[in-house]
Amino acid sequence: MNVLVPPIAALLATAASLIPATAPAAEPAQLLAGYSAQAGAPPVAERGRQLFTSRHGREWSCATCHGVPPTQPGRHASTGRTIAPMAPAFNPERFTDPVKTEKWFRRNCNDVIGRECSAAEKADVLAWLLTLKP
Repeated sequence: MNVLVPPIAALLATAASLIPATAPAAEPAQLLAGYSAQAGAPPVAERGRQLFTSRHGREWSCATCHGVPPTQPGRHASTGRTIAPMAPAFNPERFTDPVKTEKWFRRNCNDVIGRECSAAEKADVLAWLLTLKP
């Protein structure tokens, strides 16, 4: 009986490919650079502030839950749940996980604007948040 047995390394590589990879940790500046590159233009912090504080014809703005400026804990408008500060200088965990960042941008932009935010809008908001310092 002549049975070919794949090398153990090949088996381990196949098994590893079946396990979802976690997103690498990032710095907010790295995410900002990525959004800016996708947008093909540099971010404008003032546009980000305006997007964050405006209602866009809907019931809520970002500031409704996150506060203005978003340097202190906020409170979700309908659930009352406490939300950690948005500005990275006041919450070092913010904008360090690309997957979470995308999830929350998608969800919150849909709630606030009624659609997903563009890369330029994400860059603008993040650029503004990065200007907020203690």
